[in-house]
Amino acid sequence: MLLIIVTWLFAIVQSPYFASAQAQTTEKTPSLTSDQAAYAKRTLDFIAKMDSLFFDRVEALNGGHELETLILDSESNNYDIKVARGPVVEKGGRVLTITTRPTARFQKQTSWSRFFNLDVHPKTPLVGMLHAAFVVQFYTDGTSTLGGWLDVLPAAMSQEDLDYLRQEMDKVFSKFGVDGTPHREMVCKGGTQENKRWRRRPACVGGSFYGANLMTVTEENFLLMTEAYEQFLDAYLTIVERRRDDPYTEEDLSAQDAMRLNWLEDRFYADPYTTNVTPYKAWSLYSLPPSVKF
Repeated sequence: MLLIIVTWLFAIVQSPYFASAQAQTTEKTPSLTSDQAAYAKRTLDFIAKMDSLFFDRVEALNGGHELETLILDSESNNYDIKVARGPVVEKGGRVLTITTRPTARFQKQTSWSRFFNLDVHPKTPLVGMLHAAFVVQFYTDGTSTLGGWLDVLPAAMSQEDLDYLRQEMDKVFSKFGVDGTPHREMVCKGGTQENKRWRRRPACVGGSFYGANLMTVTEENFLLMTEAYEQFLDAYLTIVERRRDDPYTEEDLSAQDAMRLNWLEDRFYADPYTTNVTPYKAWSLYSLPPSVKF
């Protein structure tokens, strides 16, 4: 068993999901237990699946690929960024982050971590932007966390499409016997009283799996989070495809402009990672809208 784990860990270090040679030397993979190593492998497999699902669908929607990539290492994190641009998905950004040491008071020292995030800005104002995050972390004290955030900022989305996203999430909640209400309340609640003015204004049809009571890495929690992520992403891209050629009005465009400005404000003033942890060069590339009007 030990030989198998060591062999697999070596394969991880050689994989493209390490952002740099620095990450290979600073990540403490040998301290993982056999169970943690198995979940780490499943995390990498899931991330690879979602990465392919997203960029393959975007390539089909846009009729080709216009890609921009960036590998960036900071003192605390390594970032692997890829951005697609085109006529249907105007901008779709992905970041894969490895945390090497804590820099904020809400962080702990990790033995192994992956944060995978998609921010998607369709051309049409009839589909809002997607923010879809997924994170797995094992800490040096033996504990773990599993979390994520799934929702849209609605722009001029129809009630029909919002109901569809809600129903797809409800299917996952129902399958695992989970009450979705607290997760949607967390999405709607957002940040603190101090940054409430700037906080993102989502549709509250998905769910937040962050907060004070973060899930630990267990079989049921892992399946819940990964199935919710895939279900929500697939449903969202289905709506983008469905609405790509629908006519829209100046009022719809104004709703999109307001949404994009709100997301910019959230990035600069409210989100704890973009304001305190992630370098501007990284998050501006994968996360910001293609244009913002003031």
